[in-house]
Amino acid sequence: MTITITAFERSPDGGKGLARDTRVRWALEEVGQPYEVRLVSFRAMKEPAHLALHPFGQIPTYEEGDLALFETGSIVFHIAERHAGLLPDDADARARAITWMFAALNTVEPAILELAAARILEGDKPWSKERLPLVEDRVRDRLKQLSARVGSADWLDGPFSAGDLMMVSVLLRLKSSCILNEYPNLAAYVARGEARPAYKRAFDAQLAVYTGKPPTG
Repeated sequence: MTITITAFERSPDGGKGLARDTRVRWALEEVGQPYEVRLVSFRAMKEPAHLALHPFGQIPTYEEGDLALFETGSIVFHIAERHAGLLPDDADARARAITWMFAALNTVEPAILELAAARILEGDKPWSKERLPLVEDRVRDRLKQLSARVGSADWLDGPFSAGDLMMVSVLLRLKSSCILNEYPNLAAYVARGEARPAYKRAFDAQLAVYTGKPPTG
């Protein structure tokens, strides 16, 4: 059955790979599964046809036969469970990889998204200058903890897994900030993720939507 995902018709990130469909593209590339993309406008995202797939009117969605999914954590987990390459065979290692997926989305990403909101949406507020350092410190607290856990290892727990895919995707939101560079092992960790051929294909595909040029890979 053909896999179809949805993505922004015009990505607000300027093709930098930060739109959440990139995570799903990356997962599909890692497991070698072809897929099609249906582009949706901001207006179409709020119309009944799309809301039937994603009740919150966002992207991406995932369709395969009668199955329709939303939320990147759920989609990537489904892909990883159905196709080899993103979860270890060993039951305990598999459970740990899944735990890291949850940690990326539930523990690390909220602080990073709060920082983005503080800078972009609240930057003109009179209390912004006082609040921003507090938000930055919360991000640093998470990065310090993650950095200590990663140490000198290439990946979070043994070979690259869906846990790493989600964590790198989350940390990529800090690339435009100097904060990530304060933790050299995490900056190197993200760079290793970006260097993976599957990530490069996913990034190029998402960038092509923005530029209107076909991927080169």
